Amino acid sequence: MALNILKQIAGHGRHLTRSSQYFRGSTRILSIGQPALSKKEVEITFLKANGEKLKAKGKIGDSLLDVVVNSNLDLDGFGACEGTLTCSTCHLIFPKDTYDTLPNKPSDEELDMLDLAYDLCDTSRLGCQIILTEQMDGLEVMVPATINDARS
Repeated sequence: MALNILKQIAGHGRHLTRSSQYFRGSTRILSIGQPALSKKEVEITFLKANGEKLKAKGKIGDSLLDVVVNSNLDLDGFGACEGTLTCSTCHLIFPKDTYDTLPNKPSDEELDMLDLAYDLCDTSRLGCQIILTEQMDGLEVMVPATINDARS
């Protein structure tokens, strides 16, 4: 099958047939998917309740939970459900002007989980539901002092 794909892509089946011996036994002959393009990174600052600032970078399209996990930030218990929207441990508080410009409004499921979060306010969101955009470069978000794992 892989040889047929090669023939179709190259359009020179007779040449590939002769050289196909070089492809035998290879576990990955050809990738026909689009190349992974390097995405632009944005910087996010997480402000802990004790005043500590944790700066991290994330790629556009990543969630704020991804940023915390990929950067190994010291936020105890953050994202315990791994983004499955079954806890409220990735609760973050946004500045009002940023909250108002977030691309997506919270879903009913997110609002249900937020109801269980400590230090809930009008600009609270779950980090697993916030996807980075280019406009978020330099964003500062507050991390509440305590977390509530709604699964417990």
